[in-house]
Amino acid sequence: MTDNQEIKEIMLEDVMGDRFGRYSKYIIQDRALPDIRDGLKPVQRRILYAMFVAGNTSEKGFRKSAKTVGNVIGNYHPHGDSSVYEAMVRLSQDWKMREELIEMHGNNGSMDGDSAAAMRYTEARLSKISAELLRDIDKETVDFVLNFDDTDEEPTVLPAKYPNLLVNGATGISAGYATDIPPHNLGEVIDATLHLISHPDATLADLMKYVKGPDFPTGAMIQGLEGLKDAYTTGKGKVIVRSKTRIEEIRGGKQQIIISEIPYEINKATLVKKMDDIRINRKIEGISEVRDESDRTGLQIVVELKKEANAEGILNYLLKNTDLQVNYNFNMVAIDERRPKQVGLHQILKAYVKYQKEVITRRTKYNLKKAEARLHIVDALIKVISILDEVIQIIRNSKDKKDSKQNLIKSYAFTEIQAEAIVSLQLYRLSNTDITALQNEKMDLNEQVAMYQSILKDDKTLYSVMKNELTAVKKQYANPRRSSVQAEIDEIKIDTEVLVPDEEVIVVVTKEGYYKRTSVRSFSASAIEEVALREGDKPLFIGKASTLDAVVLFTNKGDYLHFPIHELPELKWKDIGHHLSQNIPFAADERIISVTIMKHHTEATGTVLFVSQDGLIKQTNLNEFTTFRGYRNKKSVAMKMKNETDAIVSLHYLDEKTNYEILLATHFGFALRYPVSEVPTIGTRASGVKSINLKTGDFVVGGAVFTEQNEDYPILIITQRGNIKRFKSGEVPPLGRAKRGLMLLKELKAKPHRIIYMDSSLEQPNTYIIHTTNGADIQAESKEVPFSPRYANGSFAINEKTDGEVTSVEKAYNFSQIRIL
Repeated sequence: MTDNQEIKEIMLEDVMGDRFGRYSKYIIQDRALPDIRDGLKPVQRRILYAMFVAGNTSEKGFRKSAKTVGNVIGNYHPHGDSSVYEAMVRLSQDWKMREELIEMHGNNGSMDGDSAAAMRYTEARLSKISAELLRDIDKETVDFVLNFDDTDEEPTVLPAKYPNLLVNGATGISAGYATDIPPHNLGEVIDATLHLISHPDATLADLMKYVKGPDFPTGAMIQGLEGLKDAYTTGKGKVIVRSKTRIEEIRGGKQQIIISEIPYEINKATLVKKMDDIRINRKIEGISEVRDESDRTGLQIVVELKKEANAEGILNYLLKNTDLQVNYNFNMVAIDERRPKQVGLHQILKAYVKYQKEVITRRTKYNLKKAEARLHIVDALIKVISILDEVIQIIRNSKDKKDSKQNLIKSYAFTEIQAEAIVSLQLYRLSNTDITALQNEKMDLNEQVAMYQSILKDDKTLYSVMKNELTAVKKQYANPRRSSVQAEIDEIKIDTEVLVPDEEVIVVVTKEGYYKRTSVRSFSASAIEEVALREGDKPLFIGKASTLDAVVLFTNKGDYLHFPIHELPELKWKDIGHHLSQNIPFAADERIISVTIMKHHTEATGTVLFVSQDGLIKQTNLNEFTTFRGYRNKKSVAMKMKNETDAIVSLHYLDEKTNYEILLATHFGFALRYPVSEVPTIGTRASGVKSINLKTGDFVVGGAVFTEQNEDYPILIITQRGNIKRFKSGEVPPLGRAKRGLMLLKELKAKPHRIIYMDSSLEQPNTYIIHTTNGADIQAESKEVPFSPRYANGSFAINEKTDGEVTSVEKAYNFSQIRIL
């Protein structure tokens, strides 16, 4: 047979699928998820068992952690030493384990995220409660399997004399599964287990009379009874975990917030830094200092406030914007009968009771076997004492040990085992052998055998034993609950006026999307035209506002952004602001087209009128453009666009007490005028109604809004051939919404004029920069354009033959026209 004949051809996808399947099964069953019976992952179980075998228990001295890690790696867990040591350290951390399973001397880390000292420096031993997990492991209570190199055996599960899965919880991520089981109070869990033993048909509501909720080692408050019920029913649910805080009066009429308990698994140093960053960045006013005063007596974080600061308001802000309050999501997944299952409280306790029944049964069989064996020997010894001289004579006359045994069996009907015990009896034992002691031992053994047989025959007796053992564990180890549970979730309300000082600032938003706020002092110290701008950029909005106000920005794609002004970056007048795209994604052709201020002290009135390129129009109440969830990182819908190419071409803010008319102009030169009252007022996510009846290929260029029956409102248009025209609104008579409209230009057979730009803000003289296909930039002044009748093409602003056609038009920014009141 050649070498080639031994090579098998297998598809790569088959190999990958098979190998990944095996790997996934391994890490699900034997690495990342806890067993529902003892609540331990394999590495944790191996650490505890290795320490137990080595005699590194609570009643003996501490030993170097490195020695334990070496034993675990060498005998049971052939993985990296760091992963084993990290698991060992976690089992010793009292802020992560509700009941620590390992006692450690030396630096075992901290709540600040500090790592433990190297394993060569620390010492460890099993804690007292770990003995309850390992108790009776030497009595054939659990199955053992060969270790990785077949040189030793290890247990597949520990006997676990209390429901450790709930008491200490678990976290882990494997392939396709993750688990997050919170720790609970030992006494409560045992009480619930005892109730379930006595009442196998107990409901979840019955069990929750005992298990109030998680009991985190770091304390804190748990809110949300409905979330707890969901979690204990299905294994999935969400609760709120809130820090324990109080407000104290201090010297000088000031106050301070004391934080004495924080949510589970929150890094304290990171939390303190986040709160101090809020102070440094002045996201709220009123915090003078944030200090971590934690010491060996307990956790304490102090937030010292300025005089007259609102303590309740600041506390609410910190709860909402830091990890002082977090969501805790239950995802209770454990290995049950070698399969990962999402389990609730009832399933966990039921599986534990079933397992303990098996443990007690196996232990009882072991004890019964041992007691019966000893009783068999004691019967022989009692018989031997009555015929001691004869037995000695038989042994003296025998050739050897084997012959002695045979002679004893033949003469007195001893069994093989009894004969072995007699001949192995040392002579000095005969000198003080007391028949009464043996008889008493026999009575005790008979009682034990009867008791063991009773346990095996009667489940009621077995469950009584189980309950007694659980009660003993509770009596010795139970301690008061640390986390309080509240049925309702307290809503956090933040009063901006309390937290933010009312200051006047100057808000700037540019055409390219840069934004900032500037103090009035910085603005006053510079000329208005000295505002910092990128090359080619220009202001879109410059205005005065309060830090309590909000700024609303509308984009041409029908979205809007909403920012509290106190959250805008505070920069000097000559500093370039932040760009919106740093935090919020924009489409490639999306831009800001309008900005307005929402005043804090008055409710926004009036409407916003939107006109889209595809001919849709709508009004929406201004007060609907409020803040929304995630406003710092995304936009919200102001007008729904029916296709990606559509865009808003005209946006106006209207006073609800004024009657308006609108005049629309299209690319093909049509104009339509009608009352704005014909446009419905609808919500933000609506698309609107037809504004004008467009021909195929035509689109809306812009819209002018003016007071009703105003015949002298000036409007300016520019065509692709460079014609510029100014006309009055009265040139177009009102017709009604959704009509075709009237022509604004004289229709030419050869190369007709098409409108590409419209401007209706002609209160001040404007300068327009006209860009052409030949690269020319030509200026045109609105005041130099004469008024023309409706059916006229206006006058030439460029030389079409030399300059080419118009590609775009922009209005030059005139700082002299800015009036900041």
